[in-house]
Amino acid sequence: MSIRLQLAAMLFMMIQAVTFFAALLGLLLSPLAREAMGLMPFVVLGSSIVSAPLSWWLAPRLRARTWRREGTAELLR
Repeated sequence: MSIRLQLAAMLFMMIQAVTFFAALLGLLLSPLAREAMGLMPFVVLGSSIVSAPLSWWLAPRLRARTWRREGTAELLR
């Protein structure tokens, strides 16, 4: 399992929590609040779909400080 995949898996749950809250808040503050229970599966699915590529994109950026300090050769040991 690659380091990027491990970082992305850890980030996924945090990012999904934030995107789920933002989508749920948007749903509950909109005129669609009366149908919130029926639309909840779409909120969960939408937050998962948004969170997966976002966590994959952010994962290498967590290692940028290590790359700059130690270099890429240090990471390969």
